[in-house]
Amino acid sequence: MKLIIPNGYKPLLSLYETQTAIGKMKRIFEDNLARALNLKRVSAPLFVEPHTGLNDDLSGVERAVEFDLKETGQVAQIVHSLAKWKRMALYKYDFHIGNGLYTDMNAIRRDDELDNLHSIYVDQWDWEKVIDDSSRNVEFLKQIVKSIIHAICDTADTLMEIYPVLDLKLNREVKFITTQELEDTYPGLSPKQRENAITKAHGTVFLMQIGGKLRSGNPHDGRAPDYDDWSLNGDILFYNDLLDCAIELSSMGIRVDSETLDKQLTISGCDNRRKLTFQKMLLDDKLPLTIGGGIGQSRLSMLLLKKAHIGEVQVSIWDDETVRGCAAGGIQLL
Repeated sequence: MKLIIPNGYKPLLSLYETQTAIGKMKRIFEDNLARALNLKRVSAPLFVEPHTGLNDDLSGVERAVEFDLKETGQVAQIVHSLAKWKRMALYKYDFHIGNGLYTDMNAIRRDDELDNLHSIYVDQWDWEKVIDDSSRNVEFLKQIVKSIIHAICDTADTLMEIYPVLDLKLNREVKFITTQELEDTYPGLSPKQRENAITKAHGTVFLMQIGGKLRSGNPHDGRAPDYDDWSLNGDILFYNDLLDCAIELSSMGIRVDSETLDKQLTISGCDNRRKLTFQKMLLDDKLPLTIGGGIGQSRLSMLLLKKAHIGEVQVSIWDDETVRGCAAGGIQLL
């Protein structure tokens, strides 16, 4: 998806109002999320050491931003996400079953495409919660998804009281569907086209089981093998009427246990990770069982403030064509 300019687009909030609204939205949603999932706020790293295995390699092809430390000569990587760090933190901070954490995550993804929904700068709320073995099932996953969606919709309702011009219409009733069911429903479409079609039809969707191969021979999308259990994960999607497409707000799931990690490392050809600190602790059953995910801050700001471009709610770097196109189309890049 390249630059899309909605017909007759005009921001509903001024630049000043937008900045104020982003701050309000973030505070309101953080409180709603923490209350819904019983989470405590913690501090998080901007960078990690590669040998720890803590950095998320996303779909396996994205290049991390690296730098060396003058004082020590060590190499550090800017995090792609905190999917693995959070689980280690729950272990170190002695969190117990039913309790969890959330934090601000800021990342640089230099290989991401640039369009209305994508920037090289990523900001999200990363959260993780300790569970027991009896909660590693689809029904518990769905329960958590519903709690997050209600927290989003409650935030939208509060914002509309403050800014009635927003007039948001979010669907609290989520459609649960697996990637295989989605492929069977729309066999002639690409994965992204399928997401757009199902989300336009239902408004709010949780697309489950991302990472493994479908009957067509290809996965719906890539997932690292060492955090989500591919049979117990998914993406939260909302329909964006301005852009007429799905907007992914969250990638989340029940995390791998030692058995699932062993299996997924082999399937992915990533057996070399078994000796890394984080992965070795998982294989030795030393880390707690968890569920967790990330929720895009700029993406949620876009959706709830009815913005057409992610650059209206965050500061980043854009190509000249995007800058010119946005200026001509009434999109005010920060």
